[in-house]
Amino acid sequence: MSSDRKIWLYDTTLRDGSQREGISLSLEDKLKIARKLDELGVPFIEGGWPGANPKDVQFFWKLQEEPLQQAEVVAFCSTRRPHTTAAEDRMLQSILAAGTHWVTIFGKSWDLHVTEGLKTSLEENLAMIRDSIEYLRNQGRKVIYDAEHWFDGYKCNRDYALQTLEIARAAGAEWLVLCDTNGGTLPHEIEEIVRDVVTAIPESKLGMHTHNDGGTAVANALAGVLAGANMIQGTINGYGERCGNANLCTLIPNLQLKLGYRCITDEQLSQLTSTSRLISEIVNLAPDDHAPFVGRSAFAHKAGVHVAAVKRNPLTYEHTSPELIGNQRRIVISDQSGLSNVIHYAAKFGIDLTRQDPTCRQILERLKNLENEGYQFEAAEASFELLMRSALGERKQMFQLKGFQVHCDILSGVEYSISNALATIKVAVDGEDLLEVAEGNGPVSALDQALRKALVKFYPEIANFHLTDYKVRILDGTAGTAAKTRVLVESSNGKERWTTVGVSTNILDASYQAVVEGIEYGLLIQSSVEKKVITTN
Repeated sequence: MSSDRKIWLYDTTLRDGSQREGISLSLEDKLKIARKLDELGVPFIEGGWPGANPKDVQFFWKLQEEPLQQAEVVAFCSTRRPHTTAAEDRMLQSILAAGTHWVTIFGKSWDLHVTEGLKTSLEENLAMIRDSIEYLRNQGRKVIYDAEHWFDGYKCNRDYALQTLEIARAAGAEWLVLCDTNGGTLPHEIEEIVRDVVTAIPESKLGMHTHNDGGTAVANALAGVLAGANMIQGTINGYGERCGNANLCTLIPNLQLKLGYRCITDEQLSQLTSTSRLISEIVNLAPDDHAPFVGRSAFAHKAGVHVAAVKRNPLTYEHTSPELIGNQRRIVISDQSGLSNVIHYAAKFGIDLTRQDPTCRQILERLKNLENEGYQFEAAEASFELLMRSALGERKQMFQLKGFQVHCDILSGVEYSISNALATIKVAVDGEDLLEVAEGNGPVSALDQALRKALVKFYPEIANFHLTDYKVRILDGTAGTAAKTRVLVESSNGKERWTTVGVSTNILDASYQAVVEGIEYGLLIQSSVEKKVITTN
Protein backbone atom coordinates (compact mmCIF):
# COMPACT_ATOMS: atom_id res chain seq x y z
CA MET A 1 0.00 0.00 0.00
CA SER A 2 1.29 3.49 -0.80
CA SER A 3 0.20 6.91 0.48
CA ASP A 4 1.64 10.42 0.60
CA ARG A 5 -0.37 11.25 3.71
CA LYS A 6 1.59 12.71 6.61
CA ILE A 7 1.12 11.05 10.00
CA TRP A 8 2.07 13.25 12.93
CA LEU A 9 3.90 11.44 15.73
CA TYR A 10 3.23 12.45 19.31
CA ASP A 11 5.47 10.87 21.95
CA THR A 12 4.32 10.63 25.57
CA THR A 13 7.16 8.51 26.98
CA LEU A 14 8.07 11.28 29.43
CA ARG A 15 4.55 11.50 30.85
CA ASP A 16 2.37 8.45 30.13
CA GLY A 17 5.36 6.15 29.67
CA SER A 18 6.90 7.12 33.00
CA GLN A 19 3.71 5.92 34.73
CA ARG A 20 4.85 2.35 34.09
CA GLU A 21 5.55 0.45 37.28
CA GLY A 22 9.32 0.32 37.81
CA ILE A 23 10.20 3.50 35.87
CA SER A 24 11.47 6.58 37.70
CA LEU A 25 13.07 9.28 35.57
CA SER A 26 15.43 11.97 36.84
CA LEU A 27 15.47 15.43 35.28
CA GLU A 28 18.63 14.48 33.38
CA ASP A 29 16.97 11.28 32.16
CA LYS A 30 14.02 13.24 30.79
CA LEU A 31 16.28 15.70 29.00
CA LYS A 32 18.33 12.90 27.40
CA ILE A 33 15.19 11.15 26.16
CA ALA A 34 13.71 14.39 24.81
CA ARG A 35 16.85 15.18 22.84
CA LYS A 36 17.02 11.66 21.41
CA LEU A 37 13.37 11.88 20.32
CA ASP A 38 14.14 15.25 18.76
CA GLU A 39 16.94 13.62 16.72
CA LEU A 40 14.53 10.87 15.68
CA GLY A 41 12.27 13.51 14.15
CA VAL A 42 9.23 13.18 16.43
CA PRO A 43 7.18 16.40 15.90
CA PHE A 44 5.45 16.49 19.33
CA ILE A 45 7.10 15.49 22.62
CA GLU A 46 4.88 15.58 25.69
CA GLY A 47 7.13 16.60 28.57
CA GLY A 48 4.86 16.13 31.56
CA TRP A 49 2.35 17.95 33.76
CA PRO A 50 3.80 21.29 34.96
CA GLY A 51 2.79 21.91 38.54
CA ALA A 52 2.27 18.24 39.33
CA ASN A 53 5.85 17.94 40.61
CA PRO A 54 9.00 20.11 40.75
CA LYS A 55 10.88 17.89 38.28
CA ASP A 56 8.42 18.57 35.46
CA VAL A 57 8.57 22.31 36.15
CA GLN A 58 12.38 22.21 35.93
CA PHE A 59 12.20 20.17 32.72
CA PHE A 60 10.20 22.84 30.91
CA TRP A 61 12.41 25.62 32.29
CA LYS A 62 15.52 23.80 31.07
CA LEU A 63 14.13 23.43 27.57
CA GLN A 64 13.28 27.14 27.50
CA GLU A 65 16.98 27.79 28.09
CA GLU A 66 18.19 25.11 25.65
CA PRO A 67 15.41 24.48 23.08
CA LEU A 68 15.13 21.34 20.99
CA GLN A 69 16.11 21.47 17.33
CA GLN A 70 12.79 20.65 15.62
CA ALA A 71 10.26 19.11 18.01
CA GLU A 72 7.46 20.96 19.77
CA VAL A 73 7.55 20.32 23.52
CA VAL A 74 4.00 19.93 24.84
CA ALA A 75 2.73 20.60 28.36
CA PHE A 76 -0.07 18.36 29.63
CA CYS A 77 -2.98 19.14 31.96
CA SER A 78 -6.67 18.48 32.58
CA THR A 79 -9.57 20.83 31.95
CA ARG A 80 -10.47 23.25 34.72
CA ARG A 81 -12.23 22.00 37.83
CA PRO A 82 -16.05 22.06 38.05
CA HIS A 83 -17.81 25.28 39.04
CA THR A 84 -14.88 27.65 38.71
CA THR A 85 -13.27 29.57 35.84
CA ALA A 86 -10.25 28.67 33.75
CA ALA A 87 -8.54 31.94 34.67
CA GLU A 88 -8.79 31.03 38.37
CA ASP A 89 -7.53 27.47 37.99
CA ARG A 90 -3.98 27.15 39.36
CA MET A 91 -3.27 24.09 37.19
CA LEU A 92 -3.79 26.11 34.03
CA GLN A 93 -1.54 28.87 35.39
CA SER A 94 1.24 26.30 35.76
CA ILE A 95 0.67 25.22 32.18
CA LEU A 96 1.11 28.79 30.95
CA ALA A 97 4.26 29.19 33.06
CA ALA A 98 5.84 26.21 31.26
CA GLY A 99 6.12 28.48 28.22
CA THR A 100 5.27 25.89 25.57
CA HIS A 101 3.67 26.86 22.29
CA TRP A 102 1.49 23.72 22.36
CA VAL A 103 -0.64 22.44 25.23
CA THR A 104 -2.52 19.16 25.55
CA ILE A 105 -5.50 19.09 27.88
CA PHE A 106 -7.72 16.13 28.54
CA GLY A 107 -11.40 16.13 29.30
CA LYS A 108 -14.14 13.64 30.02
CA SER A 109 -16.01 11.97 27.14
CA TRP A 110 -17.75 9.22 29.08
CA ASP A 111 -20.89 10.31 30.92
CA LEU A 112 -20.10 7.73 33.63
CA HIS A 113 -16.87 9.57 34.46
CA VAL A 114 -18.64 12.91 34.52
CA THR A 115 -21.37 11.89 36.96
CA GLU A 116 -19.42 9.34 39.05
CA GLY A 117 -15.87 10.67 38.83
CA LEU A 118 -16.26 14.45 38.64
CA LYS A 119 -19.59 14.41 40.50
CA THR A 120 -20.95 17.10 38.20
CA SER A 121 -23.48 17.51 35.40
CA LEU A 122 -23.01 16.71 31.74
CA GLU A 123 -23.61 20.39 30.92
CA GLU A 124 -20.89 21.53 33.35
CA ASN A 125 -18.41 19.10 31.81
CA LEU A 126 -19.03 20.66 28.39
CA ALA A 127 -18.47 24.11 29.92
CA MET A 128 -15.19 22.91 31.46
CA ILE A 129 -13.94 21.74 28.07
CA ARG A 130 -14.99 24.95 26.31
CA ASP A 131 -13.71 27.39 28.98
CA SER A 132 -10.32 25.66 29.32
CA ILE A 133 -9.59 25.58 25.59
CA GLU A 134 -10.83 29.13 24.98
CA TYR A 135 -8.71 30.43 27.87
CA LEU A 136 -5.54 28.75 26.59
CA ARG A 137 -6.23 29.98 23.06
CA ASN A 138 -6.69 33.54 24.33
CA GLN A 139 -3.29 33.22 26.02
CA GLY A 140 -1.70 32.41 22.65
CA ARG A 141 -1.44 28.64 23.01
CA LYS A 142 -2.30 25.99 20.44
CA VAL A 143 -4.35 23.19 21.95
CA ILE A 144 -4.49 19.44 21.45
CA TYR A 145 -7.60 18.01 23.07
CA ASP A 146 -7.31 14.46 24.44
CA ALA A 147 -10.79 12.99 24.69
CA GLU A 148 -10.22 10.63 27.63
CA HIS A 149 -12.13 7.30 27.65
CA TRP A 150 -13.60 8.36 24.33
CA PHE A 151 -14.36 4.95 22.86
CA ASP A 152 -15.99 3.69 26.04
CA GLY A 153 -17.96 6.92 26.19
CA TYR A 154 -19.04 6.56 22.57
CA LYS A 155 -20.28 3.02 23.17
CA CYS A 156 -22.34 4.14 26.18
CA ASN A 157 -23.64 7.49 24.90
CA ARG A 158 -22.67 8.27 21.31
CA ASP A 159 -24.40 11.62 21.08
CA TYR A 160 -22.80 13.02 24.24
CA ALA A 161 -19.32 11.74 23.31
CA LEU A 162 -19.59 13.45 19.91
CA GLN A 163 -20.86 16.61 21.60
CA THR A 164 -17.67 16.84 23.70
CA LEU A 165 -15.61 16.78 20.50
CA GLU A 166 -17.77 19.39 18.81
CA ILE A 167 -17.41 21.70 21.83
CA ALA A 168 -13.62 21.22 21.85
CA ARG A 169 -13.29 22.04 18.17
CA ALA A 170 -15.59 25.05 18.40
CA ALA A 171 -13.50 26.36 21.31
CA GLY A 172 -10.38 26.27 19.14
CA ALA A 173 -8.67 22.90 19.62
CA GLU A 174 -6.32 22.13 16.70
CA TRP A 175 -6.43 18.37 17.22
CA LEU A 176 -9.09 16.05 18.62
CA VAL A 177 -7.43 12.90 19.99
CA LEU A 178 -9.61 9.84 20.55
CA CYS A 179 -8.36 7.92 23.58
CA ASP A 180 -8.90 4.24 24.32
CA THR A 181 -7.85 4.88 27.90
CA ASN A 182 -8.83 1.47 29.31
CA GLY A 183 -7.32 -0.32 26.31
CA GLY A 184 -10.23 -2.69 25.83
CA THR A 185 -11.56 -1.71 22.41
CA LEU A 186 -10.82 -3.99 19.44
CA PRO A 187 -9.52 -2.91 16.01
CA HIS A 188 -12.76 -3.49 14.08
CA GLU A 189 -14.62 -1.31 16.61
CA ILE A 190 -11.94 1.40 16.38
CA GLU A 191 -12.18 1.62 12.60
CA GLU A 192 -15.98 1.72 12.61
CA ILE A 193 -16.16 4.40 15.30
CA VAL A 194 -13.44 6.62 13.81
CA ARG A 195 -15.18 6.53 10.45
CA ASP A 196 -18.35 7.70 12.20
CA VAL A 197 -16.44 10.62 13.77
CA VAL A 198 -14.99 11.59 10.38
CA THR A 199 -18.54 11.73 9.01
CA ALA A 200 -20.14 13.40 12.06
CA ILE A 201 -17.40 16.06 12.50
CA PRO A 202 -16.01 16.62 8.99
CA GLU A 203 -12.69 18.36 8.34
CA SER A 204 -11.52 17.76 11.91
CA LYS A 205 -7.90 16.79 12.61
CA LEU A 206 -8.09 13.49 14.49
CA GLY A 207 -5.49 11.69 16.57
CA MET A 208 -5.30 8.29 18.28
CA HIS A 209 -4.17 7.46 21.83
CA THR A 210 -4.40 3.73 22.53
CA HIS A 211 -3.47 1.55 25.52
CA ASN A 212 -2.45 -2.09 25.38
CA ASP A 213 -4.66 -3.73 28.01
CA GLY A 214 -6.23 -5.96 25.36
CA GLY A 215 -2.92 -6.46 23.54
CA THR A 216 -4.18 -4.47 20.53
CA ALA A 217 -2.77 -0.95 21.08
CA VAL A 218 -0.70 -0.96 17.88
CA ALA A 219 -3.46 -2.61 15.84
CA ASN A 220 -5.98 -0.10 17.20
CA ALA A 221 -3.77 2.84 16.29
CA LEU A 222 -3.29 1.50 12.76
CA ALA A 223 -7.05 0.96 12.44
CA GLY A 224 -7.59 4.57 13.47
CA VAL A 225 -5.17 5.81 10.81
CA LEU A 226 -6.82 3.70 8.12
CA ALA A 227 -10.16 5.20 9.14
CA GLY A 228 -8.88 8.79 8.85
CA ALA A 229 -6.77 9.79 11.89
CA ASN A 230 -3.60 11.77 11.15
CA MET A 231 -1.89 11.80 14.55
CA ILE A 232 -0.60 8.87 16.57
CA GLN A 233 0.23 9.17 20.26
CA GLY A 234 2.43 6.49 21.79
CA THR A 235 5.62 5.73 23.69
CA ILE A 236 9.02 4.29 22.90
CA ASN A 237 9.05 0.53 23.61
CA GLY A 238 5.36 0.74 24.56
CA TYR A 239 6.09 1.91 28.11
CA GLY A 240 3.04 3.02 30.08
CA GLU A 241 0.72 2.34 32.98
CA ARG A 242 -0.67 -1.18 33.45
CA CYS A 243 0.03 -2.99 30.14
CA GLY A 244 1.52 0.03 28.41
CA ASN A 245 0.76 2.34 25.50
CA ALA A 246 0.94 1.93 21.74
CA ASN A 247 4.57 1.16 20.89
CA LEU A 248 6.00 3.78 18.52
CA CYS A 249 8.89 1.46 17.68
CA THR A 250 6.33 -0.89 16.11
CA LEU A 251 3.95 1.75 14.79
CA ILE A 252 6.46 3.91 12.91
CA PRO A 253 7.88 1.17 10.64
CA ASN A 254 4.43 -0.30 10.04
CA LEU A 255 3.07 3.10 9.04
CA GLN A 256 6.07 4.06 6.94
CA LEU A 257 7.34 0.79 5.47
CA LYS A 258 4.11 -1.19 5.19
CA LEU A 259 1.44 1.46 4.61
CA GLY A 260 3.57 4.10 2.89
CA TYR A 261 2.67 7.05 5.15
CA ARG A 262 5.21 9.79 5.84
CA CYS A 263 6.32 9.90 9.50
CA ILE A 264 10.07 10.60 9.66
CA THR A 265 12.91 10.56 7.11
CA ASP A 266 14.51 7.29 6.01
CA GLU A 267 17.72 8.32 7.77
CA GLN A 268 15.84 8.94 11.01
CA LEU A 269 14.02 5.61 10.64
CA SER A 270 17.42 3.88 10.56
CA GLN A 271 18.02 5.27 14.08
CA LEU A 272 14.91 3.61 15.50
CA THR A 273 16.66 0.54 16.93
CA SER A 274 19.42 2.56 18.61
CA THR A 275 16.79 4.95 20.01
CA SER A 276 14.80 2.06 21.47
CA ARG A 277 17.84 0.55 23.15
CA LEU A 278 19.22 3.85 24.43
CA ILE A 279 15.92 4.75 26.07
CA SER A 280 15.61 1.28 27.63
CA GLU A 281 19.08 1.89 29.09
CA ILE A 282 18.08 5.31 30.43
CA VAL A 283 14.91 3.99 32.11
CA ASN A 284 16.95 1.04 33.46
CA LEU A 285 14.79 -1.70 31.94
CA ALA A 286 16.22 -4.60 29.95
CA PRO A 287 15.41 -4.30 26.24
CA ASP A 288 12.78 -6.72 24.94
CA ASP A 289 14.89 -8.97 22.71
CA HIS A 290 11.77 -10.23 20.97
CA ALA A 291 10.19 -6.84 20.25
CA PRO A 292 9.06 -6.43 16.63
CA PHE A 293 11.46 -4.54 14.34
CA VAL A 294 13.92 -3.33 17.04
CA GLY A 295 14.44 -6.43 19.21
CA ARG A 296 17.77 -8.24 19.15
CA SER A 297 15.95 -11.40 18.05
CA ALA A 298 13.61 -9.70 15.56
CA PHE A 299 15.80 -10.87 12.67
CA ALA A 300 17.51 -13.83 14.36
CA HIS A 301 17.47 -17.19 12.58
CA LYS A 302 18.05 -20.42 14.48
CA ALA A 303 16.63 -23.37 12.54
CA GLY A 304 18.99 -24.79 9.93
CA VAL A 305 16.35 -24.76 7.16
CA HIS A 306 15.63 -21.07 7.84
CA VAL A 307 19.32 -20.12 7.83
CA ALA A 308 19.94 -21.88 4.52
CA ALA A 309 16.96 -20.10 2.94
CA VAL A 310 17.86 -16.66 4.32
CA LYS A 311 21.39 -17.05 2.99
CA ARG A 312 19.91 -17.49 -0.48
CA ASN A 313 17.25 -14.79 -0.17
CA PRO A 314 16.40 -12.90 3.05
CA LEU A 315 12.79 -12.43 1.90
CA THR A 316 12.15 -16.11 2.60
CA TYR A 317 11.98 -15.51 6.37
CA GLU A 318 12.13 -11.71 6.85
CA HIS A 319 9.15 -9.41 6.36
CA THR A 320 11.37 -6.36 5.84
CA SER A 321 15.05 -5.46 5.75
CA PRO A 322 16.54 -5.03 9.26
CA GLU A 323 18.87 -2.28 8.05
CA LEU A 324 15.91 0.01 7.33
CA ILE A 325 15.26 0.38 11.06
CA GLY A 326 18.89 0.15 12.13
CA ASN A 327 18.73 -3.48 13.22
CA GLN A 328 20.76 -6.42 11.91
CA ARG A 329 20.32 -10.02 10.89
CA ARG A 330 21.65 -12.62 13.33
CA ILE A 331 22.33 -16.31 12.81
CA VAL A 332 21.91 -18.20 16.08
CA ILE A 333 23.75 -21.41 16.92
CA SER A 334 21.94 -24.14 18.89
CA ASP A 335 20.72 -27.73 18.74
CA GLN A 336 18.20 -26.53 16.12
CA SER A 337 21.07 -25.58 13.82
CA GLY A 338 22.14 -27.13 10.54
CA LEU A 339 25.35 -27.04 8.52
CA SER A 340 24.47 -23.54 7.26
CA ASN A 341 24.67 -22.20 10.82
CA VAL A 342 28.09 -23.77 11.37
CA ILE A 343 29.46 -22.43 8.08
CA HIS A 344 28.10 -18.96 8.90
CA TYR A 345 29.90 -18.92 12.25
CA ALA A 346 33.09 -20.32 10.74
CA ALA A 347 33.17 -17.38 8.33
CA LYS A 348 32.39 -15.00 11.19
CA PHE A 349 35.34 -16.39 13.17
CA GLY A 350 37.66 -16.23 10.16
CA ILE A 351 37.73 -20.03 9.77
CA ASP A 352 37.79 -21.57 6.29
CA LEU A 353 35.19 -24.34 6.38
CA THR A 354 32.97 -25.81 3.67
CA ARG A 355 29.85 -27.97 3.77
CA GLN A 356 31.82 -30.83 2.18
CA ASP A 357 34.43 -30.86 4.96
CA PRO A 358 33.62 -33.82 7.29
CA THR A 359 34.75 -31.68 10.24
CA CYS A 360 31.75 -29.44 9.63
CA ARG A 361 29.34 -32.27 10.38
CA GLN A 362 31.47 -33.35 13.37
CA ILE A 363 31.19 -29.85 14.81
CA LEU A 364 27.42 -29.89 14.33
CA GLU A 365 27.12 -33.28 16.03
CA ARG A 366 29.30 -32.13 18.93
CA LEU A 367 27.20 -28.99 19.26
CA LYS A 368 23.92 -30.91 19.44
CA ASN A 369 25.33 -33.37 22.02
CA LEU A 370 26.60 -30.59 24.28
CA GLU A 371 23.33 -28.66 24.02
CA ASN A 372 21.55 -31.85 25.03
CA GLU A 373 23.74 -31.89 28.15
CA GLY A 374 22.66 -28.34 29.01
CA TYR A 375 25.14 -26.07 27.21
CA GLN A 376 23.71 -22.99 25.49
CA PHE A 377 25.95 -21.72 22.71
CA GLU A 378 23.58 -19.11 21.30
CA ALA A 379 24.34 -17.13 24.47
CA ALA A 380 28.04 -18.10 24.51
CA GLU A 381 29.54 -17.61 21.07
CA ALA A 382 33.06 -17.46 22.49
CA SER A 383 32.76 -21.01 23.79
CA PHE A 384 31.44 -22.14 20.40
CA GLU A 385 34.44 -20.64 18.62
CA LEU A 386 36.76 -22.52 20.99
CA LEU A 387 34.77 -25.71 20.28
CA MET A 388 35.20 -25.19 16.52
CA ARG A 389 38.91 -24.49 16.77
CA SER A 390 39.35 -27.57 18.95
CA ALA A 391 37.63 -29.76 16.34
CA LEU A 392 39.85 -28.31 13.63
CA GLY A 393 43.01 -28.80 15.68
CA GLU A 394 43.55 -25.02 15.90
CA ARG A 395 43.04 -24.62 19.64
CA LYS A 396 46.38 -23.94 21.26
CA GLN A 397 46.70 -25.18 24.85
CA MET A 398 47.87 -22.04 26.64
CA PHE A 399 47.72 -23.63 30.11
CA GLN A 400 46.69 -26.91 31.71
CA LEU A 401 44.36 -27.14 34.69
CA LYS A 402 45.35 -29.52 37.45
CA GLY A 403 42.72 -28.82 40.08
CA PHE A 404 41.34 -26.31 42.59
CA GLN A 405 39.99 -26.03 46.11
CA VAL A 406 37.70 -23.42 47.63
CA HIS A 407 37.28 -22.63 51.31
CA CYS A 408 34.59 -20.27 52.68
CA ASP A 409 34.41 -18.59 56.10
CA ILE A 410 31.06 -17.31 57.31
CA LEU A 411 30.89 -14.94 60.27
CA SER A 412 27.35 -14.63 61.57
CA GLY A 413 25.95 -12.17 64.03
CA VAL A 414 22.58 -10.86 65.11
CA GLU A 415 22.44 -8.21 62.40
CA TYR A 416 24.91 -9.33 59.77
CA SER A 417 26.56 -12.21 57.92
CA ILE A 418 29.88 -11.91 56.08
CA SER A 419 31.24 -14.58 53.73
CA ASN A 420 34.87 -14.67 52.57
CA ALA A 421 36.22 -17.19 50.07
CA LEU A 422 39.75 -18.52 49.61
CA ALA A 423 40.64 -20.39 46.40
CA THR A 424 43.71 -22.50 45.70
CA ILE A 425 44.43 -23.54 42.11
CA LYS A 426 47.08 -25.58 40.36
CA VAL A 427 47.90 -25.00 36.69
CA ALA A 428 50.78 -25.81 34.36
CA VAL A 429 52.20 -23.41 31.78
CA ASP A 430 54.95 -24.56 29.41
CA GLY A 431 55.61 -27.55 31.64
CA GLU A 432 55.91 -25.47 34.81
CA ASP A 433 53.50 -26.25 37.64
CA LEU A 434 52.04 -23.23 39.46
CA LEU A 435 50.17 -23.15 42.75
CA GLU A 436 48.38 -19.92 43.65
CA VAL A 437 45.97 -18.70 46.32
CA ALA A 438 43.61 -15.74 46.21
CA GLU A 439 40.70 -14.30 48.18
CA GLY A 440 37.38 -13.03 46.85
CA ASN A 441 33.97 -11.93 48.05
CA GLY A 442 32.64 -15.29 46.87
CA PRO A 443 33.97 -18.62 45.60
CA VAL A 444 33.78 -17.72 41.89
CA SER A 445 35.51 -14.40 42.48
CA ALA A 446 38.26 -16.16 44.46
CA LEU A 447 38.75 -18.77 41.70
CA ASP A 448 38.90 -16.04 39.05
CA GLN A 449 41.48 -14.05 41.05
CA ALA A 450 43.64 -17.11 41.75
CA LEU A 451 43.72 -18.16 38.09
CA ARG A 452 44.64 -14.67 36.92
CA LYS A 453 47.34 -14.43 39.59
CA ALA A 454 48.93 -17.64 38.30
CA LEU A 455 48.74 -16.81 34.59
CA VAL A 456 49.52 -13.10 34.51
CA LYS A 457 53.25 -13.85 34.80
CA PHE A 458 53.11 -15.61 31.44
CA TYR A 459 50.30 -13.56 29.86
CA PRO A 460 50.50 -9.93 31.12
CA GLU A 461 47.44 -8.91 29.07
CA ILE A 462 45.26 -10.87 31.52
CA ALA A 463 45.64 -7.91 33.89
CA ASN A 464 43.17 -6.06 31.62
CA PHE A 465 40.54 -8.84 31.70
CA HIS A 466 37.61 -8.67 34.10
CA LEU A 467 34.23 -10.32 34.61
CA THR A 468 31.25 -8.14 33.66
CA ASP A 469 28.34 -10.56 34.21
CA TYR A 470 27.63 -13.91 35.85
CA LYS A 471 24.41 -15.88 35.33
CA VAL A 472 23.35 -19.21 36.85
CA ARG A 473 20.53 -21.44 35.63
CA ILE A 474 19.34 -24.63 37.34
CA LEU A 475 18.55 -27.04 34.49
CA ASP A 476 16.53 -29.62 36.41
CA GLY A 477 14.68 -28.13 39.36
CA THR A 478 13.21 -31.50 40.37
CA ALA A 479 16.70 -32.82 41.22
CA GLY A 480 17.13 -30.35 44.09
CA THR A 481 20.73 -29.69 45.10
CA ALA A 482 21.91 -32.48 42.78
CA ALA A 483 20.58 -30.63 39.72
CA LYS A 484 22.79 -29.81 36.76
CA THR A 485 23.77 -26.14 36.62
CA ARG A 486 24.57 -23.93 33.63
CA VAL A 487 26.79 -20.88 34.19
CA LEU A 488 27.26 -18.04 31.69
CA VAL A 489 30.18 -15.69 32.30
CA GLU A 490 30.66 -12.44 30.39
CA SER A 491 34.23 -11.12 30.27
CA SER A 492 35.80 -7.96 28.88
CA ASN A 493 39.22 -6.51 28.08
CA GLY A 494 37.89 -2.96 28.20
CA LYS A 495 37.19 -2.88 24.45
CA GLU A 496 35.35 -6.10 23.63
CA ARG A 497 32.98 -8.40 25.50
CA TRP A 498 32.55 -12.14 25.13
CA THR A 499 30.51 -14.86 26.85
CA THR A 500 31.50 -18.40 27.76
CA VAL A 501 29.53 -21.30 29.25
CA GLY A 502 30.09 -24.13 31.70
CA VAL A 503 27.79 -27.00 32.76
CA SER A 504 28.12 -29.36 35.72
CA THR A 505 26.23 -30.78 38.70
CA ASN A 506 28.81 -28.83 40.74
CA ILE A 507 28.17 -25.09 40.47
CA LEU A 508 31.82 -24.29 41.19
CA ASP A 509 32.99 -26.66 38.46
CA ALA A 510 30.53 -25.10 35.97
CA SER A 511 31.69 -21.62 36.98
CA TYR A 512 35.34 -22.63 36.68
CA GLN A 513 34.78 -24.00 33.16
CA ALA A 514 33.22 -20.71 32.06
CA VAL A 515 35.87 -18.56 33.77
CA VAL A 516 38.74 -20.58 32.26
CA GLU A 517 37.30 -20.41 28.74
CA GLY A 518 36.71 -16.68 29.23
CA ILE A 519 40.40 -16.13 29.93
CA GLU A 520 41.43 -18.47 27.09
CA TYR A 521 39.19 -16.64 24.62
CA GLY A 522 40.54 -13.28 25.75
CA LEU A 523 44.05 -14.51 25.02
CA LEU A 524 42.88 -15.73 21.61
CA ILE A 525 41.50 -12.27 20.82
CA GLN A 526 44.75 -10.64 21.91
CA SER A 527 46.76 -13.06 19.78
CA SER A 528 44.61 -12.28 16.73
CA VAL A 529 45.08 -8.54 17.25
CA GLU A 530 48.85 -8.93 17.48
CA LYS A 531 48.91 -11.01 14.29
CA LYS A 532 46.97 -8.31 12.43
CA VAL A 533 49.42 -5.64 13.63
CA ILE A 534 52.40 -7.71 12.48
CA THR A 535 50.75 -8.41 9.09
CA THR A 536 49.94 -4.71 8.62
CA ASN A 537 53.45 -3.63 9.44
